[in-house]
Amino acid sequence: MGRISRRAVTLGAALALAGLTAGDAVARPGRGHRPRHEMRGMWLASVANRDWPSRSGLSAAEQRAELLAHLDTAVRRRLNAVIFQVRPTADALWPSPYEPWSQVLTGTQGEDPGWDPLGTAVTEAHRRGLELHAWFNPYRIANHTDPGRLLPTHPARVHPEWVIPYGGKLYYNPGLPAVRRFVQDAMLDAVKKYDIDAVHFDDYFYPYPVAGQTFDDDAAFAKYGRGFPDRAAWRRDNIDRLIRETSRRIKRTRPGTRFGISPFGVWRNRATDPEGSDTTAGVQTYDDLHADVRKWVRERWIDHVVPQVYWNIGFPAADYAKLVPWWDNAVRGTGVHLYIGEALYKAGDPAQPAAWQDPAELSRHLTYAAAFPEVRGHVYFSAKEVGQDRNGAMARVVAEHYGEYGG
Repeated sequence: MGRISRRAVTLGAALALAGLTAGDAVARPGRGHRPRHEMRGMWLASVANRDWPSRSGLSAAEQRAELLAHLDTAVRRRLNAVIFQVRPTADALWPSPYEPWSQVLTGTQGEDPGWDPLGTAVTEAHRRGLELHAWFNPYRIANHTDPGRLLPTHPARVHPEWVIPYGGKLYYNPGLPAVRRFVQDAMLDAVKKYDIDAVHFDDYFYPYPVAGQTFDDDAAFAKYGRGFPDRAAWRRDNIDRLIRETSRRIKRTRPGTRFGISPFGVWRNRATDPEGSDTTAGVQTYDDLHADVRKWVRERWIDHVVPQVYWNIGFPAADYAKLVPWWDNAVRGTGVHLYIGEALYKAGDPAQPAAWQDPAELSRHLTYAAAFPEVRGHVYFSAKEVGQDRNGAMARVVAEHYGEYGG
């Protein structure tokens, strides 16, 4: 894990798996495979002020204090990595020559907050022995459909031909080569300037489907889609190109910086593809988001994958206990590290299924996953819940899984 030596993992003794079944793993907490370099991460989301800053318009000192408090929480929970969202909506949490300052900071897009959140996060995370992964969203421009609300100098205003409104939001068109180059340039500016440990993309490539609406890329498909059997294949190729090119440019820009993706947890259902998972999910990342994550793993365009396996053990449509082995098999032999994305935000939420009301559910996830040798750690969504710990699920994970070993 690159600079994991900042907070070295010490293993007291090998954890044998002889005769341990998946069922045994659920029943016997704390036993199973424990990777030498174990990811213990949390996402720190800035979009819509989800985790940080708690609201827009705070002073620079207040914003900084909140950010450092999140880093301190990660240390207290014995985590070793923070995935910090620094480009939530075609904007920036650092002084960028490509895109405006994010409005999540001051409440006004383009207004200088008076400090450098990303630069501070890198320095302060490393000071605490934490990795800092910079999290970018490639194509989302705004959580509304009014270009007039963007700065006149915003690239989406300067290049309206790049923009597609869909599902109440604005997106850059992934089918345009100029867009693909621009979003890479904008994101890689941060890689050039800061000693980040990894570049991180989440699950948003082509947008999630919205019933009754069409993502209008007809003109781009007519111009660039020749030679593809259908639009879906062309769209997947567009995202393949983004991932492949970004991977190469990261390595050229700052060797040693890793590249990770956190896709929606289901690549394809088995009913769609015999190589898919034994699930009946309503969304399939390959078909609906046009993101062939399994290909990126096999081609080794990415260094680690963090599937969002955001369901409880036994959930009928997408069972945690069926998806973890599928992903374990998907990365086997590739050298790509597998970390499981965990839905901490569901723990103790009364709107969630009964399993999530049990403080032990999340700990059972780690116990179960420990039986699979490719699983090298877990990442929790998200920072607010890591701190608040609504029903004690996170504290239980720390006590049962992070007590004996350092991060």
